[in-house]
Amino acid sequence: MDHSPGFLAVVASRRASVVETSVEEARGALASLVDARLFDVREDHEWNAGHAAGAEHLARGILERDIERRVPQTDTPVFLYCGGGYRSILAAATLQEMGYTNVVSVQGGWRAWEESGAPVQRSVTDTAEQTDGN
Repeated sequence: MDHSPGFLAVVASRRASVVETSVEEARGALASLVDARLFDVREDHEWNAGHAAGAEHLARGILERDIERRVPQTDTPVFLYCGGGYRSILAAATLQEMGYTNVVSVQGGWRAWEESGAPVQRSVTDTAEQTDGN
């Protein structure tokens, strides 16, 4: 996707304050940290087309409104991804502003997750395309 200069500038200004990790590192942390959560912050239609197996959906548009109900403990490890890693940086910065202390953006987002062969889930009507990452 060709992002606008203003959007890229906002992302760049927030990137330094956000922890980023690779898909592999995120998967390892999610497997080893009992209370870690993985959130897809993409729009509904993106989520419905496919998402990381085990992820929860909390679109960027309602993140601030709903996060405290979904994750009341602000020290819970929270991993975020979007389509390519830009919106999740903004989402992570916002959560940090709200007091969350253990927020990580997954580099490359959904595209990197899918390309890595990590487990994904497709829509219920397309179960033949579910994969376990192998």
